[in-house]
Amino acid sequence: MSCFCADNKSKEEPDFTSSTTTTKSSTSTNNSNKNNSQINNHVSSNNNNNNNNTRAPGCLSLKMTALQNAFRALSPRSSADHGARTNGDAHINGHARSRSSGSSSSLGKASRRTEERNARKETKALRLQAEREEIEERRKLEDQLAMQEEDDETRARYGLAMDAKELLTIREVTELPAGNEVTFRARIHHQRNVSKHLDFLLFRDQTHSIQGVLQHDTSHFVKWVQRLEPESLVQVTGTLQVPPEPVRSATHKDLEIKVYSAHVVNAAHDLPFDNYEPPETTHARLNNRILDLRHPSNQALFRIRAMVTRKFHEVLDRDGFIEIQTPKLQPAATESGAEVFKVNYFGRRAFLAQSPQLAKQMTVSADFGKVYEIGPVFRAENSNTKRHLAEYTGLDIEMAIQKDYHEVIHQVDTFIKEVFRTLQSMPELQLVRERWPSDDIVWLEETPIIPFTEGLQMLRDDGIDVEEEDLSTRNEIRLGELVKEKYKTDYYVLDKFPANARPFYTMKDAKDPKWTNSFDMFIRGQEICSGGQRIHDAARLRENMKSMGMSEDGMEYYLAAFDLGAPPHAGAGLGLERILAWTLQLVDVRYATMYHRDPKSLPERNVRLPHPDCDTKHARPEGIREYPLEKLIANYGDATNTSWLDDRFEVWRHASTGAAVGYVKKDNKFAMITGDPLCDPSQVADVAKAFVKFVEKDLKLTPIWMLVSESVQDVLGRSLGWRTLTCVEEQRVDADKHAAGPQGREARKVEREGIDIEELRPDDDFMRRADSAIEQWMEKRKGKKQVHLTEIRPWVDMDHRRYFAAQKDVDEGGKKVKKVVAMVVLAQLAPRHGWQVKWALDMPGTPSGIIEATIQTALAAMNGPVTFGAGVSEKLVPGAHLGGVRAKFLAKTYDTIIKSLRLNKKSEFREKFGAYGEPVYVCYPRMGLGVRDFKHIIQFFED
Repeated sequence: MSCFCADNKSKEEPDFTSSTTTTKSSTSTNNSNKNNSQINNHVSSNNNNNNNNTRAPGCLSLKMTALQNAFRALSPRSSADHGARTNGDAHINGHARSRSSGSSSSLGKASRRTEERNARKETKALRLQAEREEIEERRKLEDQLAMQEEDDETRARYGLAMDAKELLTIREVTELPAGNEVTFRARIHHQRNVSKHLDFLLFRDQTHSIQGVLQHDTSHFVKWVQRLEPESLVQVTGTLQVPPEPVRSATHKDLEIKVYSAHVVNAAHDLPFDNYEPPETTHARLNNRILDLRHPSNQALFRIRAMVTRKFHEVLDRDGFIEIQTPKLQPAATESGAEVFKVNYFGRRAFLAQSPQLAKQMTVSADFGKVYEIGPVFRAENSNTKRHLAEYTGLDIEMAIQKDYHEVIHQVDTFIKEVFRTLQSMPELQLVRERWPSDDIVWLEETPIIPFTEGLQMLRDDGIDVEEEDLSTRNEIRLGELVKEKYKTDYYVLDKFPANARPFYTMKDAKDPKWTNSFDMFIRGQEICSGGQRIHDAARLRENMKSMGMSEDGMEYYLAAFDLGAPPHAGAGLGLERILAWTLQLVDVRYATMYHRDPKSLPERNVRLPHPDCDTKHARPEGIREYPLEKLIANYGDATNTSWLDDRFEVWRHASTGAAVGYVKKDNKFAMITGDPLCDPSQVADVAKAFVKFVEKDLKLTPIWMLVSESVQDVLGRSLGWRTLTCVEEQRVDADKHAAGPQGREARKVEREGIDIEELRPDDDFMRRADSAIEQWMEKRKGKKQVHLTEIRPWVDMDHRRYFAAQKDVDEGGKKVKKVVAMVVLAQLAPRHGWQVKWALDMPGTPSGIIEATIQTALAAMNGPVTFGAGVSEKLVPGAHLGGVRAKFLAKTYDTIIKSLRLNKKSEFREKFGAYGEPVYVCYPRMGLGVRDFKHIIQFFED
């Protein structure tokens, strides 16, 4: 609970409250100064109260004082002061102190710095939370005071509750005369807090804005509105009136709203920036795109964008074109293999379409005559420029031609000029220019069509040395300036491009094959369109592909369209975003797309732990003695760690981090450990060393650490001098390559046998039937020698399991029951490891191929990595501190064991699913394991 009293902080204590208030106050003052000339000052006598409505005076609670001391204690000081900080008052930042002191003996300097940095972050977060709580307490007190001082009618005029009324838009409101009462919904674009009795608001509804005036005898209503953050969505009722002078900051300057009531529909919080004064940097805008898109200039920009696509429809529909939609998943690259996005198409390779080029041509060959499409285009060019996008919207046309390809130029030219004419009359243009100033586009009724050679000569006459090849961006921009000087236009066509700058399907010029019947269109020296005539003769098309080193693989359907006799045709592709960017001079093409995709989009994010409450990098919450093993496995585990849930394993816990290691005592001589420690990878070295010390000093056993990753092997071999070897591998598979599930013979076998394979959540009935089948499975395997690590306990830790079963209807005692004929259980592992095929049980009497189909079904339901668990390698490979005669003898012994126990049988089965091996290691101390002792390892894994 906050208290209201005089501020008696000592000089040494950092004043968080005052610093925050100062920041807010200065912001308010700056905004007020900016707005003085824009928002009318209706009641000048209230100006003396400007600062009375900022924040009520008060003192921090005891909790805030403690947090201040903790923050001061954690700030960098001399090394002599470090001990005083960590041994301070018990009630100050207890989590950070206990974590630092508890792990100081096992963590290095870098780890301690990380601990202290995290502690400072946590302290800052707690401080901000305490500030928010204090503000909330003040507001509760103010609300209680308002309840006492205001009548019910006044209280009903503001708050969260609101009456259902017919709502107008701001545009509709401004079409009414002054004196009308109106109700509308809008966002608070800006506020100017004049006093506790007077407030000016700028309400925004998409591209429209209007000023609101809130004036009231009691301060509570006004103060409540002044608390609202910009971008909050409110429902307002008021009366239209004429302001004393035009409101320059509003789009509707000659009317304002005298606010009678205001209710919050949804409040905005934690804004990264204010749209009233948006940031200049592209990064800040695009990284907070939802907020940025609310800005009136963006609202106007995307209305212009909608106009462009609408005109594309209108012009082409009028001229007899048919709109089509073509697939974006393609069997082959259409332009250049280096620029395509490869995708996994049910285990087969496919590509995202670079354009609808091939499909457009095939459709013209199908006698559709003239077609167009508006759709996504994907280009995998790693170009981080203001001109390129990895995904953009293409405006494409293709048409059978009567005389020559200039018919396409005329068609596109008609559309572009229609866009120019419409744009000049749109009121949205001025709103866009408020953020992106631009000059009116200049064009001619007869668009200049300039031969490529003439363009080259213009550049050479300007002193630029250019070759007869495609122009660079800089040369294109300069050519645009030269064209503007000579032809007095921002818009023109460059015709007859060289053959080496065009795709394989482009028709070459009949007079000189060095040039092509192709063109580009430019606005302000920037390309917006590329097009030309296509090769329609099948033999010539194949010859051109061959000369360019292109394979016909994946192009069979495309080439078949020409074997059937395609008409002469031509087409073009325009970039919607480029039309907007260069016409409106947006500077960056990314502003012209709603949610941009470029090479830096979709950044790789830190993998979130499934159980963040069991993060070993953070102190355990108060009252939590140790993290549940099941959750640690899901956070950090690999396949081997799941066996630690078996009864024979004991689990050791690391005192300071909460990490876990599972082990089994063997013959009062060895501690058999399997799998990596369950902790964050950065803590593995410290945890492993602490555990080895525990085994050797406390248990007085020899540790044998098996099935560990290369990183743990490196710690044990390099830091502790252990011998290491690998003869086992984690057998992983990429589930994305099995997205199709059972196919071909497998699928037909399942259908023929009348078997249903599905994922299910086990209920009591299923578990009873599955247990019965498992008993039969185990009975059949009695007496067989088998190597395994885990017991068959499918119902343990069901929260981290997924179950897939193959079942068949059978007659038992005269009634039909479902018999479980195969079952696959997946166990959740750390995010980087995915899932484990924990058990794949092929029940007695099940037809061959059913277990494979069940596994395929399970893999199809997954994404990313899946492991079958550990399997034997073909040979033993020595690691650290192991060589010579010892290594040769071990390799020979290993080979004998493999053959006698047929340990490679599982690996052979898993290879059916494309499993690949990732080495895991066996590690033991020098002099800790003799050759004869290897039998203990085998016994550990045997039934």
